[in-house]
Amino acid sequence: MSILTRVTRQNPSTATFLARHLSSAASKLHASYTFKPPSSLTPEPQCANSPPTKPNQRKPKPKYRPPSSLDPAGLKRVRSNDLPFDFRFSYTESSPKVRPIGLREPKYSPFGPGRLDRKWTGVCAPAVDPTVESLEGAEDPKLEEQRKKKREMIQGKPLTSDERKALVSQFERSKTNRHVNLGRDGLTHNMLNVIQNHWKFAEAVRIKCMGVPTMDMKNICTQLEDKTFGKVIFRHGGTLILYRGRNYNPKKRSVVPTMLWKPHEPVYPRLIKTTIDGLSINETKEMRKRGLALPALTKLAKNGYYAFLVPMVRDAFLSCELVRIDCEGLERKDYKKIGCKLRDMVPCILVTFENEQVVVWRGKDYKPPKDGYFLKDRESFDDDNDDLNVGEEQQAM
Repeated sequence: MSILTRVTRQNPSTATFLARHLSSAASKLHASYTFKPPSSLTPEPQCANSPPTKPNQRKPKPKYRPPSSLDPAGLKRVRSNDLPFDFRFSYTESSPKVRPIGLREPKYSPFGPGRLDRKWTGVCAPAVDPTVESLEGAEDPKLEEQRKKKREMIQGKPLTSDERKALVSQFERSKTNRHVNLGRDGLTHNMLNVIQNHWKFAEAVRIKCMGVPTMDMKNICTQLEDKTFGKVIFRHGGTLILYRGRNYNPKKRSVVPTMLWKPHEPVYPRLIKTTIDGLSINETKEMRKRGLALPALTKLAKNGYYAFLVPMVRDAFLSCELVRIDCEGLERKDYKKIGCKLRDMVPCILVTFENEQVVVWRGKDYKPPKDGYFLKDRESFDDDNDDLNVGEEQQAM
């Protein structure tokens, strides 16, 4: 480049001659080899109305398609006639008695489009004829009889004391690590499939319960036996052992359809009202301030065992009208469920959930329940409990 510049400065006619010679040589080369650039290098003609594209611009992402628009091709349709109960996301944390006031999503089935012969109401898939027009109303009384008959057929003859003890010792924590975790959502629908898969290889399965559902262990045991057709043969704290039954056949088990995604929770009425029934606005505000200033009855650990909470609150109401429970570190959804369970099981009136605290009030006309709620931490399922009772008495002494 420097040589051409010097020649141009010294003799302009020579520079003109060199430029003509180079252009003629380039034309001869182009005529001989006829080089054509690839199509990827040639710019595409743009429309007059289209905006100019940048060279490194990424392709736009495809638009979101809701699960109801998934292609059902290739998916098998599951028959649910062998399971005489309503399909819900959670059987322990949702009650058919409580009616929602609205839905957060359209009524498409979480099992996938066209995969189940039941209709999804937004809350559950009722065990009714799918051709009926209305799905509202109470459960068919025949469903409970069907579940009872099927469970009795699968269980067969009850276990003897020695058989039960042998199974319990086989599934202790020190003997095997195989177990099922039951967490904050309680007994979910997909857990039924997990329990059935464990029963393929063993007669029983150990279930470890944690978090909010442990406040009502009786409900957990009832729902497990009702939905799996098994039998709880051991319970110590939050640990259960679920027996599959003598006549259980893994090859002939009922197919449990799987939920492909978790449905959104419906909209329920507010737990905390602006004013408590029977009190004015100023009295309600004063009660919330007093409740938050009280010393905490107990502090709950995350994913802990909460079966002791109901009897503790009932005992505290004998001497104080307000009770505060410290739920620091727990998710808001968890301590809202705790307050809802306390309201139904104690019973009591919810005051506030502020500052990760649950404050409850016993009410003006509080009467302690006569039956009480003192659930034993360890239960025996044998007819002859003498050995176990002697051992417990020795530990107490």
